[in-house]
Amino acid sequence: MAKHPELIVMLTHNDRTVANAAEIFEACKDAKAKLWGFKEEGLPLEDMKKLYAYMKECGKTTFLEIVAYTEEECMAGAKMAVECGVDILMGTLYFDSINDYCKANNLRYMPFVGQITGRPSVLEGTPEGMIEEANNLLKKGVYGFDLLGYRYTGDAAALNKAFVAGVDAPVCLAGSVNSYQRLDEVKDAGSWAFTIGGAFFENKFDGTFAEQIDKVCDYMEK
Repeated sequence: MAKHPELIVMLTHNDRTVANAAEIFEACKDAKAKLWGFKEEGLPLEDMKKLYAYMKECGKTTFLEIVAYTEEECMAGAKMAVECGVDILMGTLYFDSINDYCKANNLRYMPFVGQITGRPSVLEGTPEGMIEEANNLLKKGVYGFDLLGYRYTGDAAALNKAFVAGVDAPVCLAGSVNSYQRLDEVKDAGSWAFTIGGAFFENKFDGTFAEQIDKVCDYMEK
């Protein structure tokens, strides 16, 4: 586990990969973030494969986040992750079939927990229920969890803190981390990682894309 939550840069806006993802990565590949990813929607598969291969050449750990809710769509996303050679599959509602497929293909699996609907996603449920769900899934061998904390209809900061404390596995706080206050809350929760995508495109951290990445990385190390 990292000493502080690690930034996963997502080349996504409104839960879709941006069309110029490759150009942005090229401009930002020397920024401080080591973890990079994007979503299953927005780019042709061949472009995704090329970009992931280049990210890995540049020494990055790679993520594909799937925003899907049916078993068929989630499995299609898992197969896409294997075809792209990513390190970690994030998202999907949990299905045994996907967990088995990930194990068979040496793909680390971090599914969603809670009740999730829509795109951009909305998270509902109780912290206790999500923690219980996660701990049951850990027994089935998943690697960690993709918690949409700031998409939660309740107290996001309280959920994030309780979930990280209650689940002994890597937790990524994904979605809508868009202010220094939320960075403080992410630090306080002590998660393994967190994603930022849209906030960089909306210049919430003030600067070029690469400058914003470095600002966030520096801030988390303080």
